[in-house]
Amino acid sequence: MTLMKKLYSAAAAMALVGGAATAEPALIYDLGGKFDKSFNEAAYNGAKRWAEETGEKYLEIEIQSEAQREQALRRFAESGANPIITTGFAIASSLEEVAPDYPDTKFVNIDGFLPEIPSNVQMITFQEHEGSYLVGMMAAMATESNTVGFIGGMDVPLIRHFGCGYAQGVKAVNPDIKVIANMTGTTPAAWNDPVKGSELAKAQVSQGADVIYAAAGGTGVGVLQTAADEGILSIGVDSNQNHLHPGKVLTSMLKRVDVAVYDSLMAGADLETGVGKTLGLAEEGVSVAVDDNNKELVTDEMMTAVEEARQKIIDGDIEVVSYYANDSCPAINF
Repeated sequence: MTLMKKLYSAAAAMALVGGAATAEPALIYDLGGKFDKSFNEAAYNGAKRWAEETGEKYLEIEIQSEAQREQALRRFAESGANPIITTGFAIASSLEEVAPDYPDTKFVNIDGFLPEIPSNVQMITFQEHEGSYLVGMMAAMATESNTVGFIGGMDVPLIRHFGCGYAQGVKAVNPDIKVIANMTGTTPAAWNDPVKGSELAKAQVSQGADVIYAAAGGTGVGVLQTAADEGILSIGVDSNQNHLHPGKVLTSMLKRVDVAVYDSLMAGADLETGVGKTLGLAEEGVSVAVDDNNKELVTDEMMTAVEEARQKIIDGDIEVVSYYANDSCPAINF
């Protein structure tokens, strides 16, 4: 089904009451698909939880190209959807253009940045480097080769932010551990290329990496699969990916996109706009995943170290340097 048909179907599904459309919320997924097992799927899980708990419905769209972002925003706004939740940094510029044209519609963007936030927009970002620091510590404690890897998706500051935190966590445990880093590409296609992810993982394994952290959306699925096939450990991202390869995924750096979407939907008409929200360890916006799928891999020593570091970061006793601070990271070479 084309984007236009999907949008018109969504609009037609909105019941008319007194000649006006009901204010059903809408969710626009980033490129890579709703079921990418990572970022987009986390957003979907948050919306699904809201729908199950409230019995309400929401509209959604999976865009297929960059050009469809503004089109989707305008069609949903014209149909009366409210609020409209968008995922991914790339849609922020479109939102900046569209939001002022629909002052009665509330918008949310997860992961983006705008120098000035429109009065009807809420921006939600995460302290990814804090959570990545913790999984970096775990990688350092698990490695036997003293070489670990990082594979990012599209080469943008956001993904370097992940890698920077990860490398700092590794080096905090053992400064002599080597961190190999690769990015998948420089276009949005880098988010959904599991074959390239697999190739990069094999290359890092050949250089001695025995733990690889993938922050690459759907591309990361290929990284985790290859790590399992090669007999090394991987680290998932955004959603809990431990279940994809039980006993092979050391942990997942949870980025609670699901909570951001759920909370935005629950707020509904009361959604606070014109503001930015940042969720880190203190706000439980990022964390590490431990469950039945990886409990045999995570030692008591690891969890004690992680919990101590988590609290010290929250208290300000450990400063995890942000890549955004100076557009570089001394702990890793991208």
